Amino acid sequence: MATTALNNHTSVIAAELRVSPRQVEATLELLDGGATVPFIARYRKEATGSLDEVAVATVRDRVAQLRELDKRREAIIKSLTERDLLTPELADGIAAAETLAELEDIYLPFRPKRRTRATIARERGLEPLAELLLAQEIANPRQAAAAYIDPEKEVPDAESALAGARDIIAEWINEDPDIRARLRELFRRRGMVSSRAVAGKETEGTKYSDYFEREEPVSRIPSHRMLALRRLFARRASCAFRSLR
Repeated sequence: MATTALNNHTSVIAAELRVSPRQVEATLELLDGGATVPFIARYRKEATGSLDEVAVATVRDRVAQLRELDKRREAIIKSLTERDLLTPELADGIAAAETLAELEDIYLPFRPKRRTRATIARERGLEPLAELLLAQEIANPRQAAAAYIDPEKEVPDAESALAGARDIIAEWINEDPDIRARLRELFRRRGMVSSRAVAGKETEGTKYSDYFEREEPVSRIPSHRMLALRRLFARRASCAFRSLR
């Protein structure tokens, strides 16, 4: 791994754990050398500044996340460069991404994908109509859509034109990094985890009967209860996320 990346990872982890960069650097050297977490915590206190087993394990797990982030970042930059899509602004955004979710959100609009309904709508010349609708500056959408009717392009009427424009708008919204981040935060703050047993499966999942009809905020659910709900889901019960109104 490049020295710059290593130094950056060391600084990030040290700040998160509120320890010195030297402690993290020493721990990483030991981990990369094959030492186990218990060994480092018990027998290398002089090198790590007496980091305990929990701290050493956190360093191990966090550096793995950061290295995976770097690996994905490099793959995305390579893909964009090869397709001549990498702009200075896009490169800055990719470099600043701190999580895989944020990185993937930035890359989503540029990810190679199959033809979608939005792609087909663009091929039919409906993107300008989508821009008009999104701007909400037209009084009569159906009248505006009439200008895009073209049977040769499989747009036989205004309703077909509007449907295609809506498909394009839906894809724009889905691929907008800011909107995705705001929705993710909304689910974190106001989301609910709901579970219910599938009809006829109650006996099969008797040991999870406490979760047959349960609802709890995402922000407050304990990890052990979330794991129990996931096991319930694996036993053919249903588990769904929804936001509060």
